[in-house]
Amino acid sequence: MSTPQPNNPLHGITLEKILTELQAHYGWEELGRQIDIRCFTHDPSIASSLKFLRRTPWARERVESLYVYMVRRNNGSPL
Repeated sequence: MSTPQPNNPLHGITLEKILTELQAHYGWEELGRQIDIRCFTHDPSIASSLKFLRRTPWARERVESLYVYMVRRNNGSPL
């Protein structure tokens, strides 16, 4: 049984959904500028990015942070 996590804005959101929404909003080129990682700058794809982000905690944290920023900025309110 899952417990509510009111202080976790990413609860219930998959990494794939996060990455898909970021790519749709910013595009690969801007994502590569925002977060300088090779999977965004050289032949980017959702699959290769997911593989890298699942193995690299610091990069995943930056992607999640950018997602939270994007959602808060677009909605004008906290998640």
